[in-house]
Amino acid sequence: METKQRVIPAIKTMKQFESFLASRYELAVLLEVHIAQLRSLFDYARRCHKQLIVHTDLVQGLSHDEHAAEYLCQEFRPYGLISTKAGVITKARQKRVLAVQRIFLLDSHALEKSYQMIAKTNPDCIEVIPGAMPHIIREVKERTGKPIYAGGLIRTTDDVERALEAGAAAVTTSNETLWRHYSP
Repeated sequence: METKQRVIPAIKTMKQFESFLASRYELAVLLEVHIAQLRSLFDYARRCHKQLIVHTDLVQGLSHDEHAAEYLCQEFRPYGLISTKAGVITKARQKRVLAVQRIFLLDSHALEKSYQMIAKTNPDCIEVIPGAMPHIIREVKERTGKPIYAGGLIRTTDDVERALEAGAAAVTTSNETLWRHYSP
């Protein structure tokens, strides 16, 4: 279930969603969405032959647990789910959608705790936040053997290139200038 896109649009607003629909991208991440918007967003995306990964931790009006993940998978059949929660990742794998474990690189302790969680959840992919840390991207990829998405604080084409050169499979970003630059 790996994507061929080097950049994956991360959508925060309806305007960005419309830009994604009009683009040549096939896959995007939904951020900061209200539960009441999901049905129409998925309907529009499907009509335009687009796929969506839902960041479950950022869906307003929905809990952030395995029950929410099950609901999302049954009702909307997303391409994938992103979460920091082990239960969500486990449920996504059970439901056979892309399971993306998001990890925050705050310090060495947080990184070690993330490795422990990854060993338990066995996600399909890991999103490393912030993604503007090439040496850590390389380390996480080597240590886990999982595809890496780099996200957070990706502001320039140099940031994208460094993340990709370090081994990231893709970069997630809400920066539309980068979407246009890397458009498939």
